[in-house]
Amino acid sequence: MRRRIVTITVVVAVLATALFGLPLAAGLLWYYRTHTTSELERAADRTAIVVADALANGRIPRLPGEDLPAGAQVGVYDAAGKLVTGQGPAEADAVVREVVNTRRDMVDGQIGADDVLAVPVVAGPHLTGVVRTALPQSELTREVGLSWLAMAGCAAAAVVAGRLVARRLAGRLTRPLEELAAAASRLGEGDFTARAPKSSIEEIDRVGAALDATAERIGETLARERAFSAEASHQLRTPLAGLRLQLEAALETPGTDPYAAVRAGLVSVDRLERTVEDLLALSRERRATRAVLDLRALLAELQSTPLPGGRALRVELRDPPPVRASAAAVRQILAVLLDNSITHGRGTVTVLARDAGEVLAVDVSDEGPDLGEHDPFEQPEPAPGHGIGLRLARGLAEAEGGRLRLTRPDPPTFTLLLPTGDDGPEPGPESAGNSTRR
Repeated sequence: MRRRIVTITVVVAVLATALFGLPLAAGLLWYYRTHTTSELERAADRTAIVVADALANGRIPRLPGEDLPAGAQVGVYDAAGKLVTGQGPAEADAVVREVVNTRRDMVDGQIGADDVLAVPVVAGPHLTGVVRTALPQSELTREVGLSWLAMAGCAAAAVVAGRLVARRLAGRLTRPLEELAAAASRLGEGDFTARAPKSSIEEIDRVGAALDATAERIGETLARERAFSAEASHQLRTPLAGLRLQLEAALETPGTDPYAAVRAGLVSVDRLERTVEDLLALSRERRATRAVLDLRALLAELQSTPLPGGRALRVELRDPPPVRASAAAVRQILAVLLDNSITHGRGTVTVLARDAGEVLAVDVSDEGPDLGEHDPFEQPEPAPGHGIGLRLARGLAEAEGGRLRLTRPDPPTFTLLLPTGDDGPEPGPESAGNSTRR
């Protein structure tokens, strides 16, 4: 690109110089010719005035010593066309003879390699002589050539200066583009922190701003997907743990019916498959149709989840109002809360669905320990496998237009609040992946 900018600038400079210089050169030639003719005419007129009296009295005139153009010749001829004094041919040439014959005030022309001009010398009505001035064309050529050479030098200097300026401007224009290309290359290699430097060139800065916005969006999307993947993998632990417990229980009691264990295992596999489908749907930023939530079916499904260590799960319904919400999102929120109680709580886990005044409230509680002043949603770096899903659950709740909060630290009680109206915001990946959790 630099070479193209420099080449175009040089071509434009040459064309501009030629379009300006050629007419100027022609005008300069015309000026020198006109100026030379004027100088010869003035010299001839001055000489004619000086020698008029001597020619009228038959004396040989004396030529004036005034300055003449460089290389110019002056000669005085009598009425018969003979050279009396000065420089010139001995016999009158065509220009002098034309003055003698026509008595015109001035006659000029080209004789050989000279530009010649002649004026008459008169005494009253009589022609007493002719003054002839001549200048070799080589003098005119030399003067014009020197001027043209100076013009050519100025033109060459202008082209060289244009090339230098073009190289500087090309560097100023291409350097930001090269830096922009380097930033785009880093972005293509996976460095989403790459940013385009500012160049103070509006058009290039707009491209850089667009690239920066793209890099930021891609980085945020990738971070969100990674976070969601980690949270989703955590969500699969509970159904896998339940399936493992069922299979281990079947192995430890050989006398039991194996078909019952298989059927229970299939139920757990179905639950696991449904969990995977829910997480995939949420990760693709899709939202299930906002139909009336079948809360009883969800809670019955939750109640069928086996708890380790002989712990009990109690589900209660106290006239819960109907709500419109994504069954996949609510299922995953309750799964997170149940897993949180299994992992960090003790004793019986209670799930209570109740009417909280045009709001559906679902409380998930256990028998301890007391959380005190600790807010599990604000835990910055949870230990692996301990409460990692609470941020995801809060994000899913907010995406459904609801809230998830710790309503009581002792006994620990988490409450999911869902509005009964259908005017909640559409869920987005930001709210699902960027919340805080325990």
